[in-house]
Amino acid sequence: MHILVTETLSEAGLQYLRKHAQVDVKKGLSAEELLQVIKEYDALIVRSRTQVTAEIIAAGNKLRVIGRAGTGVDNIDVEAATNRGIVVVNAPTGNSNAVAEHTIALILTLARRLYSAISSLKEGRWEKGTLQGIEVRGKILGLVGLGRIGSLVASKARGLEMQIIAFDPYISPERAASSGVKLTSLDELLSQADFISIHTPLTPQTRGMIGAEQLALVKPSAYIINCARGGIIDEQALAAALKEGRIAGAALDVFEVEPAIGNELVRLPNVIATPHLGASTAEAQASVALDVARSVIDVLEGRIPSNPVNVPYLPPKALEFLQPYVDLAQRLGSFFVQWHGELTSKIELIYEGKICEYNTQILSSAFLAGLLGPISAEPVNIVNAFRVAKQRGLSISETRHTSRREHFESLISARMPNVPEERSISGTIIQGEPHLVMLDGQRLDCVVQGHMLVDLHHDRPGIVGGMGQILGRADINISFVQMSRVRRGGPSIMILGLDEKVPPELMPKFLQVPNVQRVRMVCLPPLDGYLEE
Repeated sequence: MHILVTETLSEAGLQYLRKHAQVDVKKGLSAEELLQVIKEYDALIVRSRTQVTAEIIAAGNKLRVIGRAGTGVDNIDVEAATNRGIVVVNAPTGNSNAVAEHTIALILTLARRLYSAISSLKEGRWEKGTLQGIEVRGKILGLVGLGRIGSLVASKARGLEMQIIAFDPYISPERAASSGVKLTSLDELLSQADFISIHTPLTPQTRGMIGAEQLALVKPSAYIINCARGGIIDEQALAAALKEGRIAGAALDVFEVEPAIGNELVRLPNVIATPHLGASTAEAQASVALDVARSVIDVLEGRIPSNPVNVPYLPPKALEFLQPYVDLAQRLGSFFVQWHGELTSKIELIYEGKICEYNTQILSSAFLAGLLGPISAEPVNIVNAFRVAKQRGLSISETRHTSRREHFESLISARMPNVPEERSISGTIIQGEPHLVMLDGQRLDCVVQGHMLVDLHHDRPGIVGGMGQILGRADINISFVQMSRVRRGGPSIMILGLDEKVPPELMPKFLQVPNVQRVRMVCLPPLDGYLEE
C-alpha cells in the first residue's frame, strides 16, 4: 500500500501510517504535479490547501481512499470520488475542542477589547479610559449550528454564565434543551443575541446564509464570530455593516479566500482577525492526524472507517457489531452472482434478528458491491454500489424482521423474485466467521472463503467420486466437502473447497459426470488461518 501526504501532518499520524504502509510526504505540489504522481498511490491525505478535483481523482487509477486531516471536505470533489468508488474520510472530532476554545477566546477578546488594549500599550499609549469593555455574564450567545463544536461552545459558555440560544433545523428542541440551549429561528437569533457565533459547515445551502438582509436584523451592540468556514457570511455585506457602525464588531478566523492577505475586513478597526488558527493546537493536530490515519488504514485493510464522509456513518457500537456482517454481505453477494452467472432486474434483501437493531443500509451496499463487482468493468464497493445498481436498472428492496430465526442470532438473505426456480442465499456469522447456511432453498453450512467448486446435481451415487477423480488427476486438493439435498434422489448442491482455482479448460469435464447439471467456480477472498492459493 502506497500513501501520499501533500501537507503537514503531525508526526503521530505519520508514524501510524508508516507502521502499515509506504508513505511519501510531498508538500507544495502544484495541481499539475499532483496530477502526474497520483496514479502511483492507493491513498491521498490532504489538509485544506490541496484541491482534490475530479480531474485528479480520475487520474488516481489506484486510489481507494482520500483523507482530509480536518473537519470540512470542501476542497475534495466528494461526488467524483463517490462515482469512482473512492472512500472519503475526515477527522471531524479531533479539533473540536480547540475550535471551541478559540471561539470563546475571541468572544472574550471582543468583550474586553483586548486587542486594542494590547496593541495601544505596545505602541506607548496608556488608553485605560477609552477601552472600557463589557462582561459576558448574562449576555445572550446565539449559536448558528449546534453540532459537535457548537455544543462544546455552549458547554463552555454556560461556565461563563451566558444565556444560550441556537438555530439548527437538524436538532430537536429536546436535545437542545438537554444541553441548556433554547432553539429559535435564525431571524430571532440574529435580533436577540449579543454574540453570534457560526458553527455550521459550508454547503451550497449555507453559503452566504448571513447576508445583508440577515445582518440588518443584528443589534448595533452585537458582535459576530466565525471560526467555521469562510463564505457562510457575505464578507462585503459584513464589511459594510461594520463600517457603518450597524454592528459593534466581529472576530474572524476564516475567510472566503485564504490566505486573507489584503482582505478589507482584516484592516477594519472593529475586527479581530486570526489566520485560521481554530484547530492550531498541538493536541488537536496530533488527534486529527491520528484520526485520519486510522481511517485511511481501515479502508486500505478492508474495514469500515470510523469517520466516513460518503459511506453511511455508524456509531462505534454499531460499527463493532456490524463489521463482520458487512464482510459477510459482500461475500454472499459475490457468491450469489458467481454461482448463478446472471442477474434479474430485482433483488430482495431480508434481514433477521439482532442486526435489525442497526442501520442495515451499509449491509445492502456491501451485498451489492459483492454482487456487481465480478460483472462490472469499473470498481464497485460500498461507496458507489447503489449508483452502479441504478445504472444497471437493478431494483433493490429491503425487508427487516426483528424476530430471531431459529438457530441464528442474525441472518442475511437475498433472493431473486419472479424466477422459475428458487434463487436465494442466506448467511450468518458463526464464531466470528462468515458462513453460508442456505443456497437456493437448500440447507448448507460452510465458511465462504477461498476457492469453491459448486455444482447442482441429481442425488445419485458416484457424484463425489467422479468430481474428485477429475480434481485428483489435475493435482487439485479438496479442503472440504459440503452437500445438501431437498429429498433422496432429488436435486442436490455440493460445494468443494479447493486449495487452488480450477483452470477454465477443465470446467467442461465436470459436466461429463453423470447427473451433474451445472458447475461454477466461485472465488472469494481467503480468510486468515485458511489455505491460500
